Amino acid sequence: MKTLIIIPAYGEAPVIAEVVGDVLATRPDLDVVVVDDCSPDDTGARARAAGVPVLSLPVNLGIGGAVQTGFKYAVAQGYDAVVQLDGDGQHDPEELATVLEPLARDEADMVIGSRFVAATGYKAPFTRRVGMILFSAVAAAAMKQKVADTTSGFRALNREVFTYLAENYPVDFPDAETLVLVKRSGFRLLEVPVKMRPRKSGKSSTTTLRSLYYPFKQLLSVLIVLLRDPPPRRTASPEDPS
Repeated sequence: MKTLIIIPAYGEAPVIAEVVGDVLATRPDLDVVVVDDCSPDDTGARARAAGVPVLSLPVNLGIGGAVQTGFKYAVAQGYDAVVQLDGDGQHDPEELATVLEPLARDEADMVIGSRFVAATGYKAPFTRRVGMILFSAVAAAAMKQKVADTTSGFRALNREVFTYLAENYPVDFPDAETLVLVKRSGFRLLEVPVKMRPRKSGKSSTTTLRSLYYPFKQLLSVLIVLLRDPPPRRTASPEDPS
């Protein structure tokens, strides 16, 4: 599969070159693009200096808008598969094969690299863990499929899914909402265990207050997805990305 690694990044200047270099050293057979979400530092310049294309957004769109930009790029460039990988170094490139192999075997359309489907040693802060449990319960009820790690940003998608999400990606709070949308649209989801590392730089944007608010916003967004008919699926071929 012609595969693209999409790295959305905001304010990751201290670590982005290391993250890019780690991916290139581990999987030189895969392409990489960094989506610089209007960072206040030189994240984009450092990523470009590390040797990969950079899509620089003129305004900050948030994680949803940055990821969707990567999907649109992948459609236009004719990729067969993409992997979303965080720019803070938490996602180990050694695990790329783990999330890509089910796509190659046509066992799933979207693969979630999970911290919780098996014992991986990952420990989330209490408030975030409560939110994750709530997301998982809501998503399971909505999808009729259990997903232990609905907030994982380590995901692999085949062309049909990322083409669909290039036009229909939830850009506000996309975690659980995206999974419900993908499942309701008839795509196959698979969760696989992966090991994740501590972030190399900075801190999570999810503060304690935000951790308490986030579950309610996610719940509302999932309910909205359930009340609406999912947009129709439309597959673009590599020869005709439109």
